[in-house]
Amino acid sequence: MTTLAAYAIYFGAALAEIAGCFAFWAWLRNGQSPLWLVPGLVSLAAFAWLLTLAPSDHAGRAYAAYGGVYIGASLLWLWLAEGQRPDGWDLAGGALAIMAAGIILFAPRAAGS
Repeated sequence: MTTLAAYAIYFGAALAEIAGCFAFWAWLRNGQSPLWLVPGLVSLAAFAWLLTLAPSDHAGRAYAAYGGVYIGASLLWLWLAEGQRPDGWDLAGGALAIMAAGIILFAPRAAGS
C-alpha cells in the first residue's frame, strides 16, 4: 500500500469518526433532534470499517498511527466545520502528530513484529 493510500484511509476514518461524534454533540449539547443519531451511528460504523483497511498486521499499531491522523483531521474540522482557525500551536502539534503517525506506520520492522 502506498503512503498516500494509507493516509487516505486514516483521513477517511478520522472524518467518519468526527462526523459521528459531532452528531452526538449536536444532539446532546446543541439541542438538535435525536434523528441526528442515525447518520452519527452510520458514520461511526464507517469509521470502524475503514480502520480495518489500515496497513498494519496489528490493531494496536493501526490505532496508534490513527491517533496522529485524527489530531490533524480534528484541527481541520475545527477550521472548516466550526469556523475557528487553528493557531500556531495547534498547527505545530498537528504536524508533529502526523509525523509520529508516519513513523509508526512506515518504520522498517523485522518480520513478525
